[in-house]
Amino acid sequence: MVLVDRVAQRRGISSRQFAAEAIRRAAESDDDFDAFIQVGLDAIERGEVVSHEQVMAELDGMIAKHRARCA
Repeated sequence: MVLVDRVAQRRGISSRQFAAEAIRRAAESDDDFDAFIQVGLDAIERGEVVSHEQVMAELDGMIAKHRARCA
């Protein structure tokens, strides 16, 4: 807890306030990530997907262009 106390003191807040802020930020981050995942799940449910084969074909094309430029 020495680290928490030191950082809180630098910010001019109590350790309790610092901990509450850290927990709030972690919860917001988790919530944002969950929302991001849900966007993908909703797209899958609507059938808005790209096949693995199509993705790999596009990547192969990009790699070939890169190699041609670097050769």
